[in-house]
Amino acid sequence: MQEDNLIVKKTFEFSLSIIELFKNLKSNNEYVLSKQLLRSGTSIGANVNEATAAQSKKDFIHKMAIASKEARETKYWLKLLNASKLGNIDCDEEINEISSIINILTKIVKTSQENLKFNIKKLPWKQQKKKYYEEVNFW
Repeated sequence: MQEDNLIVKKTFEFSLSIIELFKNLKSNNEYVLSKQLLRSGTSIGANVNEATAAQSKKDFIHKMAIASKEARETKYWLKLLNASKLGNIDCDEEINEISSIINILTKIVKTSQENLKFNIKKLPWKQQKKKYYEEVNFW
């Protein structure tokens, strides 16, 4: 099932491209930003993968939100590398791909949060209130 999951596939392939970019930057003696990029760029897929095995909806949303934050950080490092011209490497393709990933992750998180709220509304009022504070306000 995971192989058919679009975001799992996209983040895995993106991690591979980040590893290649890291190798190129390292061969051009750029060590600081390349390590930051490697950490944030590969953690996106790791968090998405963890989310697929989440113990609850709340856990799923939390892991996907972390992946979204890591994706935004990765986009920052890519834009910084492009603007600074460190290593003379063009990151436009990676920036386009991470933008797509961010859009998908944002949609997943928002939709999951809305579904969680909708399911809570089906409960009687006292249970709604208790469940809302337990499930929705988890961070």
